[in-house]
Amino acid sequence: MTDWGYKQFCPVAMASEVLGTRWTILVIRELLCGSHHFNDLRRGLPHISPALLSKRLRELEELGVVSRQRDPENGNPFYRLTDAGEELHPVVMAIGCWGQRWLEAQLSMKNLDPSLLMWDMRRNLDPDPLPSRKVTIQILYHDVTPGQAKWWLVIDKAGADGIVDLCRKDPGHDVDLYVASDLRSMTAIWMGLMTVAEAIDSGKLQLTGALQLKASMQSWLGLSTFASEPKQVDT
Repeated sequence: MTDWGYKQFCPVAMASEVLGTRWTILVIRELLCGSHHFNDLRRGLPHISPALLSKRLRELEELGVVSRQRDPENGNPFYRLTDAGEELHPVVMAIGCWGQRWLEAQLSMKNLDPSLLMWDMRRNLDPDPLPSRKVTIQILYHDVTPGQAKWWLVIDKAGADGIVDLCRKDPGHDVDLYVASDLRSMTAIWMGLMTVAEAIDSGKLQLTGALQLKASMQSWLGLSTFASEPKQVDT
């Protein structure tokens, strides 16, 4: 996979040649999180170029970690992890848990990105605490550029599976809950560094709308997979 290599027969060295190239472990993370189409992978990796993402997917396919298939409905390609790729799940989880426990929280908070945060919130949101009807939540970040300030989450539980859509343009529905915050505070909530109640009490989070949605936000928000990991360093 690489033209340099460690030139060691050790399995750790050989695995590092596969997983250690830039973006590779994050591509696998996205596939493990349920992103299978190219555009969905890019939403979870907003700073990777399309050409480099294509290259990494091709390399992983050649190594037998990823399988490239065709969507029977539209013929578009989609990607799935093979058995070898799925076996990396505990490896990726262990890396994430280690980072949550041992790395300074301030390091994470330097890399704020509203589009990545909203995409993560969209796919981790738990529809169960929400009413059995279409619910629209508008989130406003008052400290980012206008083009990234407003987002809408639309949750529709009418079907067999709860559908959560993320919109960057007003979907035209009545808004059930308005959420206003700075990006840093919302990121801290999502990462488990601050609770919804703490953010409200400190004035960093304002909620306007349905009482049920306000009261249950900590439950339906769907935090980072690693939010429950206790910190082992001062934050």
